[in-house]
Amino acid sequence: MQYRRMGRTGDEVSALGYGCMRFPRSGLVINEALTERQVLSAIDRRVNYFDTAYIYPGSEAALGRILTPERRAKVFIATKLPPAMVSSRRDMEKLLDTQLHRLKTDYIDYYLMHALTGYDSWKRLKELGAEEFLEKAKAAGKIRRAGFSFHGSTRAFKEILDDYPWDMAQIQYNYLDEHTQAGREGLDYAYARGVGVVVMEPLRGGSLAARLPKEVYGIFDSMPVKRSPAEWALRWIWDHPGVSCVLSGMNDDRHIDENIRAAEDALPWSLTDAERAMFDRVREIIAAATKVPCTGCGYCMPCPRGVNIPMCFSLYNDRYLHGRRKRSSYLVATAGLDGGSPSYASLCAGCGACEKKCPQQIPIRARLKEAAKELEGFYFRPLTGAVRQLYRLRAKKKGGERPQ
Repeated sequence: MQYRRMGRTGDEVSALGYGCMRFPRSGLVINEALTERQVLSAIDRRVNYFDTAYIYPGSEAALGRILTPERRAKVFIATKLPPAMVSSRRDMEKLLDTQLHRLKTDYIDYYLMHALTGYDSWKRLKELGAEEFLEKAKAAGKIRRAGFSFHGSTRAFKEILDDYPWDMAQIQYNYLDEHTQAGREGLDYAYARGVGVVVMEPLRGGSLAARLPKEVYGIFDSMPVKRSPAEWALRWIWDHPGVSCVLSGMNDDRHIDENIRAAEDALPWSLTDAERAMFDRVREIIAAATKVPCTGCGYCMPCPRGVNIPMCFSLYNDRYLHGRRKRSSYLVATAGLDGGSPSYASLCAGCGACEKKCPQQIPIRARLKEAAKELEGFYFRPLTGAVRQLYRLRAKKKGGERPQ
């Protein structure tokens, strides 16, 4: 495993970090046996950076049960404070203590302010006593390093970076987002100041690994060195010397094997000029075909009206990225034909709650209207209502009448 220095901290972290938001699940519950096997396999192959958060359902507790004291000593744990749940410094202290309990550890290596979207979000935490909280937690040995994860503009990223002696920052970065959010400019800015940078969403929620236009697969296949789309995307990020660690939400054995293998030799400045030019072509094709830059993170959920926002956008994008013109998959996925609740785009009532939480700052309401117009058609609601009524009648008939 290749190791890189986390900025001026001197910590040597694995170039590949284990993102714990997408642990494998059986239904809604984390499959802990499978998760433990995969986590231990990664540790055995010298992955030493594990990223979780308070709001990732079950993630901290599962990781805490897996990391026995012996295993814990081999790794760095990063977790995050949820700003939306904080209204005082005392709240911060309670949340941290809860996280230490969940993780079954005495200290957290990297403690991040979660998903800051602008300087105002950091300013609010400061006014509530965040700086004092971090310093006190460090002095008490509860945390070792302080950082923040970020979804906002380059300018705001620099403002936050300059406002506190951060040890690291976590940003969304991939070959499509080179000049959005913190971007390359923000990455280079942090690197010049000795601040380690951890990259999240390297595959944009998987869309850069498995949901690409046919022309892109053709370009990858034409290269002298044969690599999967996921490996190409990861190698593009590792090519940057300012990147300390790249997080991957690994929950498939094949993906874990592939990512660890790629992390061995994906050194800074290792891409050739021809490979960098290839990414320029790929970027142009994907950007032209993508309707909504949604990563599927789910921060916008739940919708008060029941809209499955990530699902709607994924199917909307698929219609163009893959040339799929049929609406049948959208109907099956969102109409509630299996007896569940409908979750299609036109259920949106325009409340805007989702937009306040979206890290990508997507105008969700407007994009949902576009998706509904494109995917639903005039027949959609009548057909959905008729089929659901049919299911109800069948269920009633199957259940029979109660005896008198």
